[in-house]
Amino acid sequence: MLIAAERLPELLAVHPGAALEPIIAAPPSRAGRAWTREDAVTSLLRDRLAMTGPVTAAALAASFGITEADADAALLALESDGVVLRGMFSPPAPPAPPASPAPEWCDRRLLARIHRYTLHRLRAEISPVTPADFMRFLFAWQHVERPHVLTGPDGVRAVIAQLDGVELPARAWERVLAARVDRYDPAALDMLCLTGAVGWARLSSGPTQVVGATPIALYMREHADAWMALRGVVRLKPDTTTDVEAGSRRLVIEHLRHRGASFTHDIAAACGMTADEVSTALGELVAAGLVSSDGFAGLRALIGDVRAAAAGRWCAVGEGAGDTSRQSALETLAWVLLRRYGVMFRRLLAREAPGVAWRELVQIYRRLEARGEIRGGRFVSGMSGEQFALPDAVERLREVRRSEPTGKLLTISAADPLNLTGIVTPEDSSRAGRIRVAAGNRVVYRNGIPIAAMEGDMLETLAAVEPEVAIEAAAAAAGRKVPVISGYVGRVN
Repeated sequence: MLIAAERLPELLAVHPGAALEPIIAAPPSRAGRAWTREDAVTSLLRDRLAMTGPVTAAALAASFGITEADADAALLALESDGVVLRGMFSPPAPPAPPASPAPEWCDRRLLARIHRYTLHRLRAEISPVTPADFMRFLFAWQHVERPHVLTGPDGVRAVIAQLDGVELPARAWERVLAARVDRYDPAALDMLCLTGAVGWARLSSGPTQVVGATPIALYMREHADAWMALRGVVRLKPDTTTDVEAGSRRLVIEHLRHRGASFTHDIAAACGMTADEVSTALGELVAAGLVSSDGFAGLRALIGDVRAAAAGRWCAVGEGAGDTSRQSALETLAWVLLRRYGVMFRRLLAREAPGVAWRELVQIYRRLEARGEIRGGRFVSGMSGEQFALPDAVERLREVRRSEPTGKLLTISAADPLNLTGIVTPEDSSRAGRIRVAAGNRVVYRNGIPIAAMEGDMLETLAAVEPEVAIEAAAAAAGRKVPVISGYVGRVN
């Protein structure tokens, strides 16, 4: 064992009979203090931990020729003083680690330095992709690109889990699902709703009338309390709620709150109203975010896609958030957004419902990065502010950057969450404006760049492309062959 002369008093207090080679003496400034064995062990371990990094108690005990029990006692004393931290800091060495590996100890300040260096190294490993490559990544990540589409009820559930809590126009939801699930069957969505896996409701405020453009959210039932906690930021004002619940609407909502889920004819009989009056009241309550149904057929009935008799039972949407605090709800939202986009930065929040500030999410993301659960860095060029990503998304971004664009056209509804024109706009796109969110509007992408859009009756070119590509893009945007690449062409088929 090698020992500095300054540490001879502590060593001799621990090992009184130690033989020195060569024989040296401690400096006078250190020789005058009398050490107990326990204090000497603690002092030696404190100085060793300040330079060794994460180490086990057994390794420390062996380095000083003491028992592991002596080392544990000294380490616990240092931990109580806030000098060292205990945990699992080093990656397990192959082969497979034991079931219960021994904890490691590290000086607090040294661990903070190691952590900073690790974060800087991880961030330096990342090369940002262009906005166009990021859009290519999103088309695969969200299963819109043909090789990545999903199938069956499990596919529908996976898509809804990824789009959890996002509000889209009521009539657009099944188009969005059909774009991500091969041979989409509406019965799969009904089954998920009726079995309690998925729910739907309006989470924001707005006009009290249900139409095809009314924003409606599909969400996983396990996150219902989180969305109810967050909707408090954007929920109806008390005076508006009083107005919404006036007259027949008040009768219907009070019946649902006191009697529970009910069929339309049961509500009509209990409230002394006609079926048409009940349907009107339900539509206004759904638009106010106060009522939902146990199946998606209820929403289809309100917007006229199916008969009202197929609507199923209606129920009041919970006013409270159960035991879920706002902080817990924000953590749920932070994870949902990461699963939705893979990479999260401030601009993407513009596509989500208002009510949550980016600074609230950044605090959560920084904490998750510090724990090693997500990555921080510059993942997409041209986007200001901090960016965070799932580890799997980082690998997928690298794959996209290495792969060559195919040049194929990809058409999505303007109501699709991937309508990020004007939010994530490639530098080589000639138009920076956003495309209005509407189920009937369309956006055509090529190699991650928006090149054409159909808004109402008007066809618009968004980027300069070859004439033959422009003609093909115009046909894709309009849903049929058209004689022009921009201008008035009539309604989309």
